[in-house]
Formats: sequence, structure tokens, C-alpha cells
Amino acid sequence: MKKKKYLSGYLLIAPVTLGCLLFYGIPFGMVVSYSFKSSPGRMGRFVGLLNYENVLGNELFRLACWNTFCFFLVGLPLSLLIAYGIALLLKGQAQRHEILKSVLLLPYVMPVTGAVLLVEQIFGRDGKLNLLLDAFGLSPSNWLESSWAFVIVLLLYLWKNVGYGVILLLAGLMTIPKEQYAVSELDGAGSWQKFWHITTPQMWNPVFFALLFAMINGFKCFREIFLIGGEHPGKELYMMQHFINNNFENLNYGKLSVASVLLFAAITVVIGFSYAWVQKKEGYKE
Repeated sequence: MKKKKYLSGYLLIAPVTLGCLLFYGIPFGMVVSYSFKSSPGRMGRFVGLLNYENVLGNELFRLACWNTFCFFLVGLPLSLLIAYGIALLLKGQAQRHEILKSVLLLPYVMPVTGAVLLVEQIFGRDGKLNLLLDAFGLSPSNWLESSWAFVIVLLLYLWKNVGYGVILLLAGLMTIPKEQYAVSELDGAGSWQKFWHITTPQMWNPVFFALLFAMINGFKCFREIFLIGGEHPGKELYMMQHFINNNFENLNYGKLSVASVLLFAAITVVIGFSYAWVQKKEGYKE
């Protein structure tokens, strides 16, 4: 009976698994092989780690790595903390805030061009912020081409994605039985004790999924960055996706493949450590 049950499950996931292997696994395997060749295809000769040495020594690659690292180092924690805080505030009356939850998702579903136009209307040369500064006698600034561009893009990322994180975390909070809080109150537990000993241990998995989607949406934010800064933005906005995209346009498959492999490895390590941490916490809870 168990074998039949498992077999039916494998049959159900087989089409998706085969599709992933066909459209993702095989192309990625080709990218890995290209990273060790002088050129793609059969004419390319094996060069070992030469492509990796060239990319790691490339100044633009290091700049892209640094900017991408800073973006996620600041953006991911802020996104989770803000989303978690809002979810905790809405938890007690979640069923009464269906309209509010819809409003939280509006920035997430807003088209990329709409979000970029909104940014330009506020921070552009003739944007509302410069008009406001001029009205107060202050000198306007070209915000999108200055060091403030990184902060603006970061705020755009938070504005678009915090609402989605709130929905994910709020769904996790709603699964915690209310009886546990009631019993803890009878034992004299305060708000902090309930949060630390009841809410936190049961929220590791929702937080992990919120982190995962925040990371995915962070890489999607390249679309907005590309429209704001163009193909060759200033130092503040030059991200890993710019490096990959520019090398693709130049048909430099060696650097493109190496950057893609290194980016995949970095994402895998971060997700792996996060998942291991969550499993450790879940095991401790049990």
C-alpha cells in the first residue's frame, strides 16, 4: 500500500521534475561547462580555472558583488523586521483588515514601469522633491545619479515587497492556537514572554519562507534598477545583474558563465544555512 502511495506521488511530480531538469537543469549544466572553456560550443577548449581567476580579478565584478551584498545585507533584514512588526500589529484583528491586506499587496503587483515612473516623479531632476526644496530656497539635487540612488532603490524595494512579507508572516501567526496565549496569561505571562516563548518558536518556518521570497524579489528588483540607472549606471547602482547582462550583450560567455555560477553558489549557501538554522530551531522546539 505504501509503495503504491509513494508511486502515485512520484507520478504526480514527474512532469514538473522533468520540466525543471529539461529547462533549468540542462541549461545550467551547460553554463557550468562554459565557465571552464575558452568559448562555448565544441570549439571551446578547456582552460580550467582561468575564467574564474579573470572574473575574480575584475574590478567591475568586485564592485557588482559589493553593491549586491550591501543591498541584501540591508534590504533583507529591514524587509523582514518591518513586515514582522506590521504582521504582529495586525494579528489581533486580521479578519477585520481584508481591505488593508489588499492595500499592502498593491505595491507588489504594481507594474515595474509604474513604480519607476513614480520614483522619477519624486526624485527626478524636475521631481516633487526638488520642487519642494526649491520652494524652501534650497538647492535641488540630481538624486538618481548621486550616492542617494542606492538608498532610493532600497526604499523602492522595501515599499514594493514589505506588504507581501506581511501577508506571509500574518498567515503564519494565524496558525498559532489562541489557547496557548490564554493558558500563558493564566500563568502570568506578559507580552514579551508570550512573544518569545510562544510566537517565536512557531514562526521559524514562516520567517524562512518570507526570507526566501524577499531574496527572490530582491533579484527581481534589478528590473527597476535597470530602468532607473540604465545599462551602465553609476558606481552606486552597478549590481551583479548588470555585470551578467553586459557580458551577455558582449557575447563574453566565459565571464557570464562564471558570474552566474558564483551567484548561484552564493544563493545556495545563504538558503542552505538559513534552512539548516530553521531546522535546528524546529528540532529544539520539539
